[in-house]
Amino acid sequence: MVIEDFAEVQGLSVNGITFGADVSIGRGTQIRPSSYYGGEAGIGLQVGDRTSFGTGCFIGCSGDIRIGNDVMLGPGVKLFSENHVFEDIETTIKSQGVKREFLTIGDDVWIGSGATITAGVSIGSGSVIAAGSVVTRDLPSNSVAAGVPAKVLRTR
Repeated sequence: MVIEDFAEVQGLSVNGITFGADVSIGRGTQIRPSSYYGGEAGIGLQVGDRTSFGTGCFIGCSGDIRIGNDVMLGPGVKLFSENHVFEDIETTIKSQGVKREFLTIGDDVWIGSGATITAGVSIGSGSVIAAGSVVTRDLPSNSVAAGVPAKVLRTR
């Protein structure tokens, strides 16, 4: 495993943080299952073999994030597994708490630079996500997706 300078891997979580063989974490990447500001411990992160995180990624794994083998996350990719609750307009958003969800990325996936993957999403194995895309819905295996929100353009 390689963890470059200024990367942060916070381990406080219910299910822990696990990495497979030959994982690399780029400079300045942040892996955070729990808030530094109090609250419950997050769920955690499981990463498969030979997966790489480019520089400056943010992995918010307060919900359950599972990443397969041979996944490439480009620089600045952001993964989120929780959302703020905001339905009650009489109460501040901050005081309404969060809803934790899963986020699953299959094997052999390439996520381009600056893409964002939101909570509750599954990305099928063999998929490619274009740089800058925002994935808000499940993507089937071998999809090529792009846009805001990301849409499947074709199948590999």
